[in-house]
Amino acid sequence: MTWVEAIVLGIVQGLTEFLPVSSSGHLRITSAIFFGRDAGASFTAVTQLGTESAVLIYFAKDIWRITRTWVLGLADPSVRSSLDYRMGWYVIIGSIPIGLFGFLFKDQIRTAGRNLWVVATTLIVFAFVLAFAEYWGRQTRTLENFRLRDGVVMGFAQAMALIPGVSRSGGTLTAGLLLNLTRETAARYSFLLAIPAVVMSGVFSLGDVFEPSAPGTAAPSGAQMIVATVIAFAIGYAAIAWLLRYVAHHTLYLFVLYRVALGALVLSLLLTGTISAT
Repeated sequence: MTWVEAIVLGIVQGLTEFLPVSSSGHLRITSAIFFGRDAGASFTAVTQLGTESAVLIYFAKDIWRITRTWVLGLADPSVRSSLDYRMGWYVIIGSIPIGLFGFLFKDQIRTAGRNLWVVATTLIVFAFVLAFAEYWGRQTRTLENFRLRDGVVMGFAQAMALIPGVSRSGGTLTAGLLLNLTRETAARYSFLLAIPAVVMSGVFSLGDVFEPSAPGTAAPSGAQMIVATVIAFAIGYAAIAWLLRYVAHHTLYLFVLYRVALGALVLSLLLTGTISAT
């Protein structure tokens, strides 16, 4: 991997991780169009450690409060009715689907799932699903109304993002809207829900990123991996604040249009033979 490639992909990861547009899909597309190869699923997973570090810092007070309350609640029944205690369980239980499916379909995710025909198609299909959720969802429920069912449904929606092009935040936002949660509530839970899955995925991918098994995959050096991850962290931190402000006052239709346009562009490049699907 070249330094330009590492820096560009770090920027792309930071810009797209928290937006409902699929960061893994963007990394795959950017690699194909500008560098003629795939950076690999492991590179994506490790750079996500940078953006997830941004979540840990941005929501540090919330995370500490939820974690502390959850630990206390294991021994003290008096705190078990609190939202923070329940939220701790909601995040844990909601993280199970992506962990299970990620383990069962690891090989497919790293190979067939990264085919650009799949990426482009999922970008478009799930754009319309997101549009339907934005139109249909009543957005009457806040975090105080959050229930276990919501966590489970959004957990399965997050698992769908194992396919590049679906989008982890897009899937969870869509599910949240269909559950009549407000956009901001769905986004906040989405950030918290991502922590266990992304951290574990990044840690387990550290060994593969420097010796990728997929043919044609670019292998970064340790320094390049660090720089890309730091860049993703810095830009990702700003993206969190922007997205929370944006969803509080705007619909998600802008992202719908963007996804359809990007998916159509990739399909046209594939049909004309400008880029390869694998």
